[in-house]
Amino acid sequence: MSNHNQSSRRRFLQQIGATSLLTAAAPLSSLAAKEKAEERTLFYEKKISAGDKIRLGVIGYGVQGHFDLDTALKVPGVELAGICDLYTGRLVNAKEKFGNDLFTTRNYKELLDKADIDAVIVATTDCWHARITKDALAKGKAVYCEKPMVYKISEGPAVIAAQQKSGKVLQVGSQRVSSIGLAKAKELLAAGEIGKLNMVNAVYDRQSSIGAWEYTIPKDANAETTDWDKFIEVTGRMEYDAKKFFWWRAFKEVGTGVAGDLFIHLLSGTHFITNSKGPESIYGTGQFSYWKDGRNMPDVMAGVMQYADTPEHPAFQLTLQVNFISGTGGQEVIRFVGSEGVMEVQGNSLTIKHSLMPEAPGFGGYDSLFTFSKSMQDEMQKEYSAKWTDAQKIRPKKEDVIFKAPPGYSDHLDHFTNFFDAIRTGKPVVEDAVFGFRAAAPALSCNESYFQKKIIHWDPVQMKLV
Repeated sequence: MSNHNQSSRRRFLQQIGATSLLTAAAPLSSLAAKEKAEERTLFYEKKISAGDKIRLGVIGYGVQGHFDLDTALKVPGVELAGICDLYTGRLVNAKEKFGNDLFTTRNYKELLDKADIDAVIVATTDCWHARITKDALAKGKAVYCEKPMVYKISEGPAVIAAQQKSGKVLQVGSQRVSSIGLAKAKELLAAGEIGKLNMVNAVYDRQSSIGAWEYTIPKDANAETTDWDKFIEVTGRMEYDAKKFFWWRAFKEVGTGVAGDLFIHLLSGTHFITNSKGPESIYGTGQFSYWKDGRNMPDVMAGVMQYADTPEHPAFQLTLQVNFISGTGGQEVIRFVGSEGVMEVQGNSLTIKHSLMPEAPGFGGYDSLFTFSKSMQDEMQKEYSAKWTDAQKIRPKKEDVIFKAPPGYSDHLDHFTNFFDAIRTGKPVVEDAVFGFRAAAPALSCNESYFQKKIIHWDPVQMKLV
């Protein structure tokens, strides 16, 4: 890719063939702008010189590590400088893909010691996120840390402190917060398009063995090829278990289950759109419905969270759902319910359907009126008709809204572009350590609630359990 290639900065990139047109199916009547299309493309206007190059290292080259690296390398001026993974087969895979000269190691500290590395992707097992992130920041590296930012709530303050002390960029990898679709949802909610928010229903269902984390385990997997002793260095002592290494999300000893994997996407999106700092009370419940494969984290889980009335948003209730054996075939949707309509955010697109109450109160029909005497019914009907006009009795109509991202658009690419822009310019990232912790803590609290069978209370401002 040419360093002189003009590339989209915060929106869509030319190299993925995105268009610059975002469409709304109907006028946004409550907004100042009435256009049915908006151009949201911002281009780099300077050439990327050698001094602007960012040398990138990857720590954890599994499924998400592959996806993250492939996306990061689409951003102009980013070069790969090294890969670390505990499983030897993935290091072989890295050299097969990028050449035998690529620096690879099983010891992440060797990668952090490399002076030519400016930033690292941390895409390891959850239990390693905090330690590696802190070590990387201490070595002067910018960090893109996969969600959840921490494995335990108690790790959060130390990661925030490490980022503040280092002054280096830290972005958490919940890519949807960089989405143009979520930016539009945020705009429409703030404009009052669905009235006053009162409830959010968020769902992330799947129906496949891969979606349930039953990833293929290589035939040569053993304690030596996976460096098991290093893997369990941050956990309690455990006998070698290939499932805990390759299916780690399913086990509480090393992963955070559906809450840390999928609830956190829903929480990050909700917090971004509402400007929320988080809930005050959290309850989680779960069950084992289908994937009874040795896992100790549920395959069906629900959460209920209460958000207080704040300067940023009115009080609302959030319900979370993950179902790994969903007959829907799988779905991801965040549904914002307000007093005048419903906004559904699906991926990078959204729809709004309105339902407004008439000015006049209900009277008659499924009502107690018919249970009164005939004379009382007639008298009250006459009074009601005199007080309210026919127009006031009719529900007002408001056009639906449809917003779609263009074909080929990638929020993942936008998220990495934002990360590298922050490194180059010093501007704030969209998902810093504080935002990442405020999303992680309620998600992890769902697990705590499930195991302890109690409501968890959280202070979203001070970011601590109460």
